[in-house]
Amino acid sequence: MTTKGTREAEPAPLAGEVSFEEGDFHALSSACAADAQYDDRRLQTRRKLAALARRGLELAKAEGVTLEARTSLHRPTVFNGMRVRRIWAYLCRGKQEKKRLRGVLGSELAKDLDAAYRNAYLCLGIEDDALEVSLRLHADGWYDGQNLVNRIGREGLVQWLELLNELGGFRLRLHDWKGDWTCGSLTAERLEEFLSYYKPGEHALTVESRMPAPPAARSGALGADVPDGMLAELVRLLPLYRFTVWSKESDFLFAG
Repeated sequence: MTTKGTREAEPAPLAGEVSFEEGDFHALSSACAADAQYDDRRLQTRRKLAALARRGLELAKAEGVTLEARTSLHRPTVFNGMRVRRIWAYLCRGKQEKKRLRGVLGSELAKDLDAAYRNAYLCLGIEDDALEVSLRLHADGWYDGQNLVNRIGREGLVQWLELLNELGGFRLRLHDWKGDWTCGSLTAERLEEFLSYYKPGEHALTVESRMPAPPAARSGALGADVPDGMLAELVRLLPLYRFTVWSKESDFLFAG
């Protein structure tokens, strides 16, 4: 993911209906990830995700959530370690919400707020062996993580537990730890365990659903209905997104 000043122009979303093809996955494989000859193929994939993100913005707006969307780099650069193993579209708070948050944080703390990963974001992603839909809080987006922790501290676990358990098929994950917390069957005790480990500013928090797409069994990810299914999962995450991130309706950043 690039930072302000290094971010290249967003490509135009692919027109019409999109679906994933074998080449979308193959161009991200170990054999091709560092090969610039596959840049055009990866650009096509990036444009597909941009098209899905545009539809995601419309769906979110219909639910009262205003977001903006960007996509990740499709070319090997120093910012991705010269290997493109993953391409994603990320939907995060819009300009007006960023402006409000800057007013709360102050200019020094909010100086890098324009970088999408410094905001909680919804993600539509593809790797060489999987598709993903997720809500992600990067460690550097500590304000949204702290907002969540403070809100739970004030209101208790009940609403967070209910929202997570409405997301059957997703899992709550902590940073790069191997353990996970399966949504749909979580208990208050399990979430208390999670919170005992989670520290905003040090750890990433993810709620993700992944569709395996290994080379030998990829047909399920190539169906024409898959993009619509990903968008439906994205919409399912919106209530959790609204609960989690700092906003006028969820203002707990400096709560005791």
